[in-house]
Amino acid sequence: MALPHIFEAAWPDPTKLGVDSKSTAILLNEAKETFASHLGIRGDEISFLGELNLGFHLGLTGLMSPDNRLVFSNIDRMEVFAISENHPSERLEASNTGQVNFTDLNRSDVVCLQLCNRETGTIQEGRPDNVAGVFVDATASGTRIKLPDNWSTALWDSTSWAGPSGLGIFAVSKSANWKNPLPHLDGRINPGPTSLPLIVASALAIDSWVADEKNLAAKIATINSDVRNYITTNIPDSDLAPGGADHLISASFLYVNAEQLVTTLSDKGYAVDSGSACSAANMQPSHVLAAMGVLTQGNIRLTIHHSTTFDEVKEFLNVLKQTVNELRDQK
Repeated sequence: MALPHIFEAAWPDPTKLGVDSKSTAILLNEAKETFASHLGIRGDEISFLGELNLGFHLGLTGLMSPDNRLVFSNIDRMEVFAISENHPSERLEASNTGQVNFTDLNRSDVVCLQLCNRETGTIQEGRPDNVAGVFVDATASGTRIKLPDNWSTALWDSTSWAGPSGLGIFAVSKSANWKNPLPHLDGRINPGPTSLPLIVASALAIDSWVADEKNLAAKIATINSDVRNYITTNIPDSDLAPGGADHLISASFLYVNAEQLVTTLSDKGYAVDSGSACSAANMQPSHVLAAMGVLTQGNIRLTIHHSTTFDEVKEFLNVLKQTVNELRDQK
């Protein structure tokens, strides 16, 4: 609702001179301070990215030197896997609960720490210590989990607090040994402009989201428990990834094609995602589910939003059971 007004007010370039530009510069600084207060960082450590995935390259490659080794886990995002191809690296194996052992590391290691897995909701309990740098993937955790004290770089996704898509919040700690890996002629981290209206809208969203989370966290936890209990009790040959963050649930159903399940549920008015391969471009099953030993067939990923109601969930679960049975009968 606020976007039309924001676009009217935020069109001038905040780096230019003039009254209008000064006003937008104030808007930008206020937005930075809003993010800083909720994310536990300094406003002058923040940069904004119009391409979220660029943050993985900036966060990890900027910490690397020829003497460093990149350490990541087999449940990290594929963007991290791609970056590891260009550096000496070690991939750690996660347990079947999604936990990673960071104890046997070198002081020269640069570590990728995923606070919350976006497919399963698994919250990472381990923390690397006495290493050269720590990149924190907070794209799925949002404001729910604090940064470790020794963080070097960090990345958040605006959508994790119901903000607009197409916006990443990237931070470099003032104490980090970080160099910009992109071609650059000045001190800017991001060489191109990022939409100021999206930044301001996301700042409004994070303010609203944090306020709502305090009141609605218990409801979301109850819904999570209800969904898990229903699937376990009422849908045979199903598998649930280990729990963690209450807003995410990963469920898999034997003898069901994930693409068909997602499409059929969408046709019935329910938007879900899938961690299983469901496109011709990637016919491999979810590397996260496979690494944790969870059933990869017929996987769907559920996100419980603040606005989700118990009645909506009850209706969805009945439709889910009916849909799974229908697709199994077609085999």
